[in-house]
Amino acid sequence: MRPIRCEEVDRFNACLNEHHWLGHRIVGQTMRYVATWGNRWVAVLGFGSAALACAPRDRWVGWCKQQQFRRLRYIVNNQRFCVLPQGRRPNLASAVLARTLRRLSDDYQASYGHPVLVVETFTDPARHRGSCYAAAGFAALGQTLGYGRSAGAYIHHGNPKLAWARSLHRDAVKILSADFDHPLLSPQSVRRAVIDLNAVAVDGPDGLLAALEQAPDPRKRRGVRHRLACLLAVAAAATLAGARSFVAIGEYAAELGQDALARLGARRHPVTGRYVAPHEATLRRAIHSVDADKLDAAVGAWLAGQAAAGRLSDEGLAVAVDGKSLRGAVQSDGRAVHLFAAMVHKEGTVIAQRQVDHKTNEITEFRPLLEDLDLEGAVVTADAMHAQRDHAKFLVEQKKADYVLTVKGNQPGTLAKVEGLFEGSFPPVSHPD
Repeated sequence: MRPIRCEEVDRFNACLNEHHWLGHRIVGQTMRYVATWGNRWVAVLGFGSAALACAPRDRWVGWCKQQQFRRLRYIVNNQRFCVLPQGRRPNLASAVLARTLRRLSDDYQASYGHPVLVVETFTDPARHRGSCYAAAGFAALGQTLGYGRSAGAYIHHGNPKLAWARSLHRDAVKILSADFDHPLLSPQSVRRAVIDLNAVAVDGPDGLLAALEQAPDPRKRRGVRHRLACLLAVAAAATLAGARSFVAIGEYAAELGQDALARLGARRHPVTGRYVAPHEATLRRAIHSVDADKLDAAVGAWLAGQAAAGRLSDEGLAVAVDGKSLRGAVQSDGRAVHLFAAMVHKEGTVIAQRQVDHKTNEITEFRPLLEDLDLEGAVVTADAMHAQRDHAKFLVEQKKADYVLTVKGNQPGTLAKVEGLFEGSFPPVSHPD
């Protein structure tokens, strides 16, 4: 199986014109393939854009009209499939289909910049039963209504077709009908998604919106249309989806569907009743005006709760404590901004952070950083700077946590005791070289 070459288009079209009752016309984002046996062509296949409307398919996917409009390109239609006379042998048709589908999504990604999640096709019951599609794993979805699209209008031809569909991704239907775009649907050339927003607890008493409601709103009441929690939730969702600027956040907000806006707490238009996405300028003003420290505390506490509840990881909670100087962030005195943070090991999620003043250090910020976090049963790791008796006592006695602290040569007495404690406890390691 391979895509045809440019000089083979005429031969491809001639094969379909001679052996397929619909001819060679393929529409939309097309991919053309040929199956060869030795030097002979034994089958030709053509893929194009999916049908704009298909009741059995749309019921199967379970999406709304807006989701269908935005995500229809992730479904392609096998518009032509013809086994040539020299290729008519048992099981060849299903084998050709299976091998084509294995490479189809990658080929569309390379040619059109997006993957394929579902392949659809239609068969005419008066001509054949579609056995090769059933053998290749397609599911029969039901009969169409007998309409065809011509010159932008639907015409009833009275010849219903049987609709088939095959998922190329195990969660294809869930991805296509989700409120938020899955990371697979984010164009890699534009932005790189961080996480699947559909897996984030947004609404509900333990959701992100409830946590953002804890951030005080500094705006004057007059003229306020969007809740601050909604604006912050939209900005957070955009950032998790890969946005890296206010312009990108505004574009993300403008593209949100009605279901996603509802989950993010957007307001309804008083006349149309539709959810209204906030403008980029509104998002920019709100983010600039909010108290960063209080917002950080609210989000950090929510993330810590999510981690403790096992929603970020199915493993036990492990928290790394470390500090880093921010590249490119300089204070008025010319010194770099230094942040001291607590981060969940597996996901890399920051659940608390503090800015370290240049007049102090991370040691004095250790207790304040972890004071408000629920660390019972967690394991806290830190570097040699925090191998302090007070830190260990604080973690064990007050936070009910375990710890792994690095011991280095800056504490020679402690290091010697540790080395003596484990001396002979482990068998020697033999190296083959």
